[in-house]
Amino acid sequence: MNKPYLATDTRYDNMRYNRCGRCGLKLPAISFGLWHNFGGVDTLENGRAMLRRAFDLGITHFDLANNYGPPYGSAEENFGRIFQKDFKSYRDELIISSKAGWDMWPGPYGNFGSRKYLIASLDQSLKRMGLEYVDIFYHHRPDPETPMEETLGALDHLVRSGKALYAGISQYNAQQTQQAANILRSLGTPCLIHQPVYNMFNRWIEGDLLNVLEKEGVGCIVFSPLAQGLLTDKYLKGISQDSRAGKPWGYLNPEDVTEAKLEKVRRLTQIAQQRQQTLAQMAIAWVLRHGAMTSALIGASRVSQIEEIVDTLEHLEFSREELSAIDGILASASRLEETGSR
Repeated sequence: MNKPYLATDTRYDNMRYNRCGRCGLKLPAISFGLWHNFGGVDTLENGRAMLRRAFDLGITHFDLANNYGPPYGSAEENFGRIFQKDFKSYRDELIISSKAGWDMWPGPYGNFGSRKYLIASLDQSLKRMGLEYVDIFYHHRPDPETPMEETLGALDHLVRSGKALYAGISQYNAQQTQQAANILRSLGTPCLIHQPVYNMFNRWIEGDLLNVLEKEGVGCIVFSPLAQGLLTDKYLKGISQDSRAGKPWGYLNPEDVTEAKLEKVRRLTQIAQQRQQTLAQMAIAWVLRHGAMTSALIGASRVSQIEEIVDTLEHLEFSREELSAIDGILASASRLEETGSR
């Protein structure tokens, strides 16, 4: 790992790139997020190996946020170290994003969506990563108390100042997204992209939100497409200490890994096997089936997981029968749910 990094010449040969709504920017169908496994508690060289391999496979989009870690800010710091060593000469081939909206520092100015918080947060993020600008800066979640005009006005200011090239939003519902799109358009900084959570177990974006995104020409990149690892074989034999549910700082609680969900995972795995895919690959393909979907944002703890997901692009199509069978499994109550057992 001490050798200078030289990206492979074939890195663009097999990746699929999708236009972000009606914007000129394209994103890889698979993007890589640093929410987990890049914090101060993690092994830097493992993260470095994953970023190198991701870029060699054509993944040009790396997604961060101010408070990714733990501790807060450490994922951006570690990314900055790796960027300076390996990716500085490839800056114009990368789409790097960050976000602010969740708690980051103590007091009333380190959370939600005020102009003060968002502008200060991006300034801090740029310093941690050693960047002059990010390609996309998101408001990380709706703020019920700050006027949306103030929040989105801050995004517009950051784009006009050159600290971000594009503005995005995350976890806004359909009505909020429509309002945000209208405000940003009136300011002259169109909303590039929305980043909601979406997977087989959480289908809230279907219908109203996807319709708004298509109508407004806003891209869509979804996070947690594998439901924090539930839509893999990781938990079928219990919760390991190195899994997201097993780590004390993880965002998946052990009580979320229910036998009812695991029963559905087993049935979904049977369909995936018939497609000659792993469940993780089928879950990514399922997310990408929407015409409005720009990219699936994945995390990983090792290089082989990235390679597995990128191989998904070899088989994205579903038959009507497959989609119907998947819908039936997801909509059905498991035997445990029907009996009230635990």
